[in-house]
Amino acid sequence: MPFTLSGFCEYREEIRKSRFITFAAPISSPADAQAFLEQHSDLNASHNCWAWKLGDQYRSNDDGEPGGTAGRPILAAIEAQDCDQVAVLVIRWYGGIQLGTGGLARAYGGGANKCLQAAPKVELISRVPVSCACAFSELALVKLRVTELGGLIVEETFTANGVELQLAMGKAQIPALQTQLADLSRGRIVLQH
Repeated sequence: MPFTLSGFCEYREEIRKSRFITFAAPISSPADAQAFLEQHSDLNASHNCWAWKLGDQYRSNDDGEPGGTAGRPILAAIEAQDCDQVAVLVIRWYGGIQLGTGGLARAYGGGANKCLQAAPKVELISRVPVSCACAFSELALVKLRVTELGGLIVEETFTANGVELQLAMGKAQIPALQTQLADLSRGRIVLQH
């Protein structure tokens, strides 16, 4: 089951006189990833190497380090931690001692790994769209049941007869929600898939 981060995370270490700072954050679009990288990159640092993963989309950048020694190890760390919808930036200030290609890959990948291990994570749930209609008096209880089962209320439309709700629910929770809503409304509220 993939995870994303519940918030920003940071990890710092020094390896053979080079300073490394790793930042990680949740993202919901490539534009989010770009904004995160622009906000946290340090232009005075030797290198700002990064990777991000968003479903089937992913990008990485070595920022002047030898090819494949920074961006790919960071991306590998994201995948090893079973993370998705995550951006990781590793900033390096060169300390005068060459690390070699293996040392660089271990430093960048290791920093990303340690940062993600320490980061607070949230399980990503695959949700499907469903809808229902309820009376005004039932709205608060319907919202409560949806939230308790990990669902999201995408849209509410008020009509003359009540409220139409567009929901996003995990597939496994749909039968339980249907039963609870039927009990709540004496069978009137029916989920539409």
